[in-house]
Amino acid sequence: MQVIIMHSRLTQAKSVTLSSTHLIIFLSVFTLLALLASFSLMSLFARFADSESGWIKNILPQTMLVSSAGSLSSNDKYLKENLAAMAVKIGEMQAQLIRLDALGERVQGLAGVKPEEFNFKELPGRGGAEVLNDVPKSDLNLQDFQASLDALSKDLSYRSDYLNVVESKLMSFKLQAKLLPTIVPVNVGYNASTFGRRLDPFSGRTAFHEGLDFSAPNGTPIVAAAGGVVVSAEYHPEFGNMLEIDHGGDMMTRYAHASKLLAKVGDIVKRGQHIANIGSTGRSTGAHLHFEVRIKGVPQNPHKFLNAGGEGSDVSKLASLVR
Repeated sequence: MQVIIMHSRLTQAKSVTLSSTHLIIFLSVFTLLALLASFSLMSLFARFADSESGWIKNILPQTMLVSSAGSLSSNDKYLKENLAAMAVKIGEMQAQLIRLDALGERVQGLAGVKPEEFNFKELPGRGGAEVLNDVPKSDLNLQDFQASLDALSKDLSYRSDYLNVVESKLMSFKLQAKLLPTIVPVNVGYNASTFGRRLDPFSGRTAFHEGLDFSAPNGTPIVAAAGGVVVSAEYHPEFGNMLEIDHGGDMMTRYAHASKLLAKVGDIVKRGQHIANIGSTGRSTGAHLHFEVRIKGVPQNPHKFLNAGGEGSDVSKLASLVR
């Protein structure tokens, strides 16, 4: 491209030849200067946009001012809504924590865990070195914080459900254990005859003894080995004054040779309740209690129940006796 320059002071015209490279450089410099001028004007307007003086409002178009104010208002509204939602979520988590504390204390009591061994109201100790070499450094943003809250809330809900199941299971074991005959029905230190084969005291022949015999003075109190319902209270030709208690789960206990029965059919008796007195009625050689434990009509060795009750701690072990 050739440019001819003419002026009155020049004696002759001059020509300048511009290549395409010169044109590109010229246009680039012009564009850069225009952009710098635009950014400078915008920075100046932004600095004085909130000024109380009215001249900037006259310079800037009204639509730009309204748009800027609307954008700030929208951001404030977004932040307030998110903060309100997080406050609600934190309140729900606090309620879940209170529920977990209560559940934990109940489960702790049912399981026999000492309070000093596991305190739900104390934070567990934590620590260790902070290694950030392989972890990209980044600040926690609002979305990540909200996601962490949601994950923690779900975890709290899951653990609450789990503790409810554990509590129900432990409660079931404990209730079942209370219906097992684990209390010695007579306060004596020994039994006169054990469970199993023995020589019959009347015939002298070998016979199977289906219970335990507790020798005690006439009139000694007999107590229920477990809670249940009295299903039989009568005189039997061989067992004399006999009382039977149904403990549920096809389990029954029998108390025989009593001098006096203090409960009647249909009575609900508690564990350890006085139900009869020692005697020597029926087929008996002297004052004693014949005590039986039966499951589905089959005689069981009462010793395994009484010994388990003596240990008195593992309710799941007691419940397993009838499985």
